[in-house]
Amino acid sequence: MDKHQQQLSLAKSSRQSCNEWIFRDVPSDITIEVNGGTIALHKFPLVSRSGRIRKLVEEHRDSDISRVELMNLPGGAESFELAAKFCYGINFEITPLNVAQLCCVSDYLEMTEEFSKDNLRLHAEQYLESIVYKNLEMCVEVLQQCENLLPHANELNIVSRCIDAVASKACAEQIALSFSRLEYGSSGRLHTIRQAKCEGDWWIEDLSVIRIDLYQRVITAMKCRGVRPESIGASLVNYAQKVLTKKVDLVSTGHQKLVVETIISLLPVERLAVPISFLFELLRNAVMLDCTIACRLDLERRIGSQLDIATLDDLLIPSFRHGCETLFDVDTVYRILVNFSQQDDGEYDMDDVSIFESDSPHSPSQSALLKVSKLVDDYLAEIALDVNLKLSKFIAIAEALPAHVRTIHDGLYRAIDIYLKTHKAILDADKKRLCKLIDFQKVSQEAGAHAALNERLPLHSVVQVLYFEQLRLRNALCCSHTDGNHKPVHQQSWRISSGALSAAMSPRDNYASLRRENRELKLELTRLRMRLNDLEKEHVCMKRDMAKSHSHKFTSSFSKKIAKLRFFRHSSSRGSSSPSRQSYRADSKVIERTCASIE
Repeated sequence: MDKHQQQLSLAKSSRQSCNEWIFRDVPSDITIEVNGGTIALHKFPLVSRSGRIRKLVEEHRDSDISRVELMNLPGGAESFELAAKFCYGINFEITPLNVAQLCCVSDYLEMTEEFSKDNLRLHAEQYLESIVYKNLEMCVEVLQQCENLLPHANELNIVSRCIDAVASKACAEQIALSFSRLEYGSSGRLHTIRQAKCEGDWWIEDLSVIRIDLYQRVITAMKCRGVRPESIGASLVNYAQKVLTKKVDLVSTGHQKLVVETIISLLPVERLAVPISFLFELLRNAVMLDCTIACRLDLERRIGSQLDIATLDDLLIPSFRHGCETLFDVDTVYRILVNFSQQDDGEYDMDDVSIFESDSPHSPSQSALLKVSKLVDDYLAEIALDVNLKLSKFIAIAEALPAHVRTIHDGLYRAIDIYLKTHKAILDADKKRLCKLIDFQKVSQEAGAHAALNERLPLHSVVQVLYFEQLRLRNALCCSHTDGNHKPVHQQSWRISSGALSAAMSPRDNYASLRRENRELKLELTRLRMRLNDLEKEHVCMKRDMAKSHSHKFTSSFSKKIAKLRFFRHSSSRGSSSPSRQSYRADSKVIERTCASIE
């Protein structure tokens, strides 16, 4: 049944109900036409309350008008029936389901205090102010009724006042709940009791029934009022689940696209305000419904900022594009990885050394990097089974993360082995290009043993595996050898562990470590210069003594000074090597020249 037929049926039912309460003993003298239907009524009750009908009758007084058509009456025949009842003095109940209609129809018919005291508009406004605006559930009901009364409900500020009331009530509920969770501890100080997630946000379910444009205005008002981001996120999740799980047809596809784009625009800026699985679900729908590029890029950026808590199932986004032969949307995942990688160094200038003094809140931690590297390796192993996946896309995903992120290459080796097993017709040059991604120094002993016997790997890679396995074996033998000089073994062991540690560190951490070492060496150099100044002063004193006397005492004293100098040089040479060693050598030459001048 289309909208016109619905209006005709409503008009017919209204006409039948009117026959039950109008004056049957007095013949009607005016016919009101509303939305194609007609209702026979009397002029006097209508003219006494409605300014609009009074003006129409007065304009056609000479022709004795008997028929009036009310065009674009808000609420249709149902609303006019309520207004007519009020004109006839018939009592009826004002409820949240009809108060918006009464406000709009009374404004249209000009049923105000200007034409009659205690008119319909006054009663409707009093009900809104005294009852509806003080109750959140009633405000939601009125908003739902306003969907069919636009733009009249907007012009009368019914929608905006209900939205403000909903936002205020939700904010007040959270403030009251926060105070109720305060209690004194054993120390006499106030502390907050941890609450369950979204406790007190009972309004979330109520908001899921209103239309998306009104819902957007409600959520925007709640943000301005200071409602918690977690509550906003929970409401968005609930609304999306209610709408996006419905059966999809050609008409609802456009509506679902609007819903997805609106919810994306309403997402809180705070991290973890919504589950990352929900962000991935929105992204899948955005790709499937062909939402705007800006919406998809915003989702990819948000996902990239918290990729360390994602799962493999989240990343496996099906390919919805026509003509795409791959099973999964690899391009979208690649952009997400780029967003994650750019957090580490994309927002900073490497020339600004102050950024390395402390960790940035925007940069991912080392544990997050390790989690994402394992996640990416698992994703590579999954997409490697796709026979239509191009080598360039596989390599792009593998290289999307910085080289220092992968401390162990077992997962990457497994994914490449699966790709080689699935794509048996791959060229030898492409095999070499693919295996260059693996650092065989970072594979475990088990993975190295498997790679040494893997016939799918190119010969160059097998030779690398055998070479590094030989080095590993020799280092193990050196460490277990207890005879001979223990010091070189200890130093060699230290160098191996130091190299592994630096491989696991990001360039930012390496830079900070070098800065600390540089400061220590500068401090040591300052001590050397102070000692050199003391020696120069002693040298001046000794020359003065030599001018006065060439006795044996002076020779003995000078030999003692030289012995102290040699001991100082010997102890300083035990320091760690660094970029500042050249400065130390320059100062040593100055000392030597000083000694030569003394002699």
